This record gives sequence, structure tokens and C-alpha cells, in this order.
Amino acid sequence: MRRLGLIGGMSWESTALYYRYLNEGVRERLGGLHSADLVLRSVDFAGIAAMQAAGDWTQAGEAMATCARELESAGAEALLLCTNTMHLLAPAIDTATRLPLLHIADATGEAIRNAGKTRPALLATRFTMEQDFYSARLRENHGLDPRIPGEAPRQEIHRIIYEELCRGVVKPQSKARYLAEIDTLRQEQAIDGVILGCTEIGMLIGAEDLDLPVFDTTRLHADAGVDFMLG
Repeated sequence: MRRLGLIGGMSWESTALYYRYLNEGVRERLGGLHSADLVLRSVDFAGIAAMQAAGDWTQAGEAMATCARELESAGAEALLLCTNTMHLLAPAIDTATRLPLLHIADATGEAIRNAGKTRPALLATRFTMEQDFYSARLRENHGLDPRIPGEAPRQEIHRIIYEELCRGVVKPQSKARYLAEIDTLRQEQAIDGVILGCTEIGMLIGAEDLDLPVFDTTRLHADAGVDFMLG
């Protein structure tokens, strides 16, 4: 088994899901007492979130690069960045070490393409929805046409992530708000699937809530991590 390095803590709520999914995936494939060979560098999210809010992506990239180097020193053979938004800084991580970075948008794009879908809604933080680093990769690498909500819904989706889900708070009214926005996107933009494009959104909604294909980036990314470890 190859050792996988995790850059986590953004938020720790979803990093805990990664840890569980990675270990469950290894156990399902190998059986017995097998578990994942992992090293985790978990950051204090308050400082990172402040950099995001201030638009200080240079300092945030330096922080991610430092984490990557620490994981390489700890024996990691590939990197898994346990957040969608911080893949904006994938280039800084790529240049920091010799290790491959398993990109979350590639795991997601491959699953969407394999499902025969092309026009998924992208629900995520404001940074992921409004900047092009994620949607462009889905378009250019996977031939998809991701759709995003309007400005006011984007703000509310973002608020729920940072003020609720990242703090472990799951509210029925927030779930209803997400589902209503998905219905709007279905009517107005003819979406054919839904990307849970923030690693915490799976805490709020899932495949059981919709009659559209749901692509949970946390699970898909963790599956890619298991594929690497056991590949």
C-alpha cells in the first residue's frame, strides 16, 4: 500500500469524513483489519479562512506549500487536499514537492462523464463558484458545462457553509434552501446533475434528497485516494 498525505482541517468536519471514507474504502477492498496508510497535516482553519476572506491567496498558497513539504518529509507518496476551494492553490502545491496532487475536480469530472451527464449544477463556496479554477478544469479536462446559481443564492450557499456546516451545524431550513435552489437551477438552466462542490455539503444534502444524480466530491475524492493507495 502506498502512503497518502492529507492536507486537512478546512474544515475539520469534512476532514473527519475523508478519514472515515479512506479507511472504509481500504477495508472494503482488502478486508480483515486493513486500514489506510495516511499522514495528516491539519491546519487551524481560522487563519486560512481569514486569508480567503481578505483575498490573500499568496499567503494561503505559501501555507499550503509548507504543508505539502511537511507531508513529503513524512513519507507521503501523493497528496490529497481535503477541500474544494483550496484547489485554487493547486499550482503552489504542485511546485512545492515532487509528489502528485490528486485533484478533486478530476475525480468529480470523471464520475460525471462516466454517468453520461454534461450540465451539472455546482454548489460550493463563493470562491469556487465565482472563480474559474474549478469550472474551467471541468470544462477543459472533462468536456462539461457546469452551471452556478445567481448572485444572491451564491451568497446564501456560501454563508451556510461557513457559518453552519464548517461549525458542525446542520439546519433543516438550510437544507430546504439548498433544495429550492437546485429546483430553480433545474427549471432555469436545465441541469442534469448536482455537484456537492464543497466538502461539507454532504452533511446537509445527499442522493436520497434528489431525483437527479448527485456527485459528492468528498466521497469521489476519497475513492480516488483509495485507488492511488491500492493501485
